[in-house]
Amino acid sequence: MGFLDGVNHALNFFLPALGMALLVPSLARLVWWKAMKGAGWLRQVKWASIVNVVVLIVGLLISGRDGAMLTYGGLVLASALTVWWTGLR
Repeated sequence: MGFLDGVNHALNFFLPALGMALLVPSLARLVWWKAMKGAGWLRQVKWASIVNVVVLIVGLLISGRDGAMLTYGGLVLASALTVWWTGLR
């Protein structure tokens, strides 16, 4: 595997975590727009990204492969809890 192939694999591995980190805080602002006024969107995206990357790595270590449905369920739960912790609590 060449360098560009390795970069491509790494980007594709982290893309679900970054996508959820952008999507969940954005959609939460549409639903709870009054409650989320004080919470910074960029701060929520940053924390959700960090937590989601950790969830992906732990899911890879536990299941032994990428793309396990349990890992993706963990991404949804981690994103929701991070948005709640940083904006709604």
